[in-house]
Amino acid sequence: MRARPVPLRRTRRGSPRAARRALVAFAALGSLVAPLAVAAPARAQCVDEELKQELVGGRHYRGVQERLFTKAFRHEVSALGGYYGADLYSSNWTAGGAYTFHFSEDLGLEASFMYTRFRTAVTDTYERRYPQVQVEERTNKPGRLYFGHLVWSFAYGKLRWFGSGISRFDFNAALGGGITDDSTARGLTGSFGIGTKFYFFKWLSFRVDVRDHILRESLLGEDHLVNDIVVTGGASIFVPFGG
Repeated sequence: MRARPVPLRRTRRGSPRAARRALVAFAALGSLVAPLAVAAPARAQCVDEELKQELVGGRHYRGVQERLFTKAFRHEVSALGGYYGADLYSSNWTAGGAYTFHFSEDLGLEASFMYTRFRTAVTDTYERRYPQVQVEERTNKPGRLYFGHLVWSFAYGKLRWFGSGISRFDFNAALGGGITDDSTARGLTGSFGIGTKFYFFKWLSFRVDVRDHILRESLLGEDHLVNDIVVTGGASIFVPFGG
């Protein structure tokens, strides 16, 4: 009896339809993942830009910005007038001018000239009390003040006028010396003080200064160490005009 051969079953490796399904699924997955991969860096860049703008805005709010009014390497010419509060003589008016060269935003060199009169009622009182004595030296004499100062602007600020425009201002300190020419002063005159300036335009400002003059003066043959207070105000023009 012969054995019948058993037919071998062929193994199915996979149909073309299944392969196409796998390719379609992979492509769909890629189309979903690709936009997410591109959007992530774009979103990160957007966040970085927003953070940068926020930081820049914070710095701007704190005042770290370019000044709209600049003084460095500009010339300032001032017309001044005010009050001379003399210690030994009677107080009187004063008038004059100043020139300042600003070699930085904070420091400047100032040269000034002021004119006033030195007079006192002491001699008249003395003559009324002692009629037999006549004071030959009159005490109504012109006085000329020649001074130089180093001016340091140590603080800046802004001021709104009644809800309208904004003006900028600064505070400054001055230290220097000069000569008080009134035929009664002896030697040099030391000077120091403070002041402020309001800047209305790029070429115009209003200034107020208070200076203390320390000097030796003579009255009726006696020398005295005095402190004279000079309070002045006026307008300043800056050149070049454009700032």
